[in-house]
Amino acid sequence: MKLKTILDNLFSKTEITKLNAMQEVMAEASRSNIVLLAPTGSGKTLAFALYLLQRLAAPAGKVQAVVMAPSRELVIQIHSVLRPLAAGLKVTALYGGHSMADEVNTLSVTPDVVIATPGRLLDHVQRRQIDLSGVRSLVVDEYDKALELGFSDEMNRIIRKLSQLHNIVLTSATRLEPIPDFMPVNDIETIDYTTVTASPRQRMQVVSVESPQRDKLATLIDLLHSLDNQRVIIFVNHRESAERLFEALKREKMPVGLYHGGLEQRVRAQAVDLLDNGTTPILIATDLAARGLDIDNIGAVIHYHMPTSAEAWTHRNGRTARQDAAGTIYLITNEVDDMPPYATVDRSYVPTGHSDNPIHSDVATLYINAGRREKISRGDIAGYLMKQAGLKPDQVGRISVSDHSSIVAVPRDMARDIIRTLAPHKLKNTRVKISLLQ
Repeated sequence: MKLKTILDNLFSKTEITKLNAMQEVMAEASRSNIVLLAPTGSGKTLAFALYLLQRLAAPAGKVQAVVMAPSRELVIQIHSVLRPLAAGLKVTALYGGHSMADEVNTLSVTPDVVIATPGRLLDHVQRRQIDLSGVRSLVVDEYDKALELGFSDEMNRIIRKLSQLHNIVLTSATRLEPIPDFMPVNDIETIDYTTVTASPRQRMQVVSVESPQRDKLATLIDLLHSLDNQRVIIFVNHRESAERLFEALKREKMPVGLYHGGLEQRVRAQAVDLLDNGTTPILIATDLAARGLDIDNIGAVIHYHMPTSAEAWTHRNGRTARQDAAGTIYLITNEVDDMPPYATVDRSYVPTGHSDNPIHSDVATLYINAGRREKISRGDIAGYLMKQAGLKPDQVGRISVSDHSSIVAVPRDMARDIIRTLAPHKLKNTRVKISLLQ
């Protein structure tokens, strides 16, 4: 693809109006092998997309490029960035928790670009549902995670299938040394934006909050009641802790969601959507959420438990202060916590338990049992709500369309009336069931 075509797609189909310095460098990069290091939230996905798409030819019935990422969430996020830019090319996402039947169906027409988790891609290769022998370009996103011990066997087996590789890009916010021997990278160029002057750390305030009790729950509740209205992610180290805090905050009538690896992928995706659209502006999560969640306007990150490594600290904090925004990092400590050397604190804070504009939700989310496979688009849903329910454009919130379902944010005080009003009406000649997503 020509760069002009890619940029025309970018500026016409997204809200982005200009490239940042890192993206401009990647758009003009000519080396075959590149390591791209940049802080979370700095636009790495678009940067490597600009490099990758320029190296693709017209569709020729074979897979030209593979993008691998260590989590389903990251695969979905990358797909959402690449697909609008790659007009005329087929871009397919493959990941665990997704319908295998749907994936097999979409692979019946060979994609030009495959974005996948290593395990799912290897599964399709072994079933002979995809041929990677013609792949010339490979991107490994969050390569420090994707190439570590837990993924190395799968990655090694996939790399051996890529006999025609010409371009390799490895990206992350944290460096991995050394790169495993099975990665065929020679004469590699490192493009490092982790130390630029406009680093996210300079836009963050790291605040220490001391818990007078060993159990930090009361301190967390006081802290949340003290914050002005904003989106917040609370990180814990264990699923059981996430469940406990979730139930406790629900009892406090707080608008809270839950995200950890023990939940079905569909449930995790909905938790992210409800955080993003404002229905549940508080999310309790394990470190699974520390990578791949590309959500704007996260005002604060709260470390309920100490992060287990410097990398976890970096990636957790990277959920806020994204794309030149500011953010606050709260670190709740008790008498048994040791402050790790990488957690540099700017100030301390004692919660008051009160805010004049506390965290709250003015929106609710409607669930529609039809989606992309039923030929439903975001535009169809917006038009349906405005025509049949009489909503104004600014009353239709964020819309997310999945394979067989969709969700849309609407004013909370209107939600049940909207459901009743829409009940007799078809959506794009399709009879649908609409319910309130709790």
